[in-house]
Amino acid sequence: MENIAPTKANLISAESSLDFSEKGFELLDKKRNVLIREIMSYVEMSKKLGEEINVTFNEAYEALKNANITMGIQVVDQIALTIPEAKDYNIIFKSVMGVEVPHIQFEKQDINHNYSFYKTNTAMDIAYEKFNKVRYLIYELAEVENAVYILSMEVKKTQKRANALQNIQIPRFKELIKNIDEVLEEKEREDFFRLKVVKKKKHR
Repeated sequence: MENIAPTKANLISAESSLDFSEKGFELLDKKRNVLIREIMSYVEMSKKLGEEINVTFNEAYEALKNANITMGIQVVDQIALTIPEAKDYNIIFKSVMGVEVPHIQFEKQDINHNYSFYKTNTAMDIAYEKFNKVRYLIYELAEVENAVYILSMEVKKTQKRANALQNIQIPRFKELIKNIDEVLEEKEREDFFRLKVVKKKKHR
């Protein structure tokens, strides 16, 4: 930039670049603020989900402990093997200010007892029900925590770009415009002075 010739064309170009950079900074600043607000809402959701998961997990483990005591660990292990792997979800993506964040689609289903009621009791049913509830809460928490991570990374990138514009590009263009202005004004004064001298000579 320092080697740019102080011409009217370069002044117009620098002013255009400054205007573009300032508008770019404003847009990045707005994007950053929107993303931060979005993150804060996700963080609040994460906090609530975390608390609910902790409570439900404690209830589930208490019920499982009772099932182990009353039914025997071996029987509980055999029942656990009959429970199918969870595949009742689908991951899609939604856009937040141009940033793709995951959204987990699922429908809460009533539990399907894959075990016989023979040799089982209420403690086993409660444990199964509570762990099933935890599963859906984990889906939600996974979505929220992934969104927070992705949006946080985007905020860092946006902040970096905004800082580059605010602290480097915009001051450079302002300085360049000032320097070209000063040179052009000096040229105008010199041209005006020469014109006056020429006019005086003509009058003589």
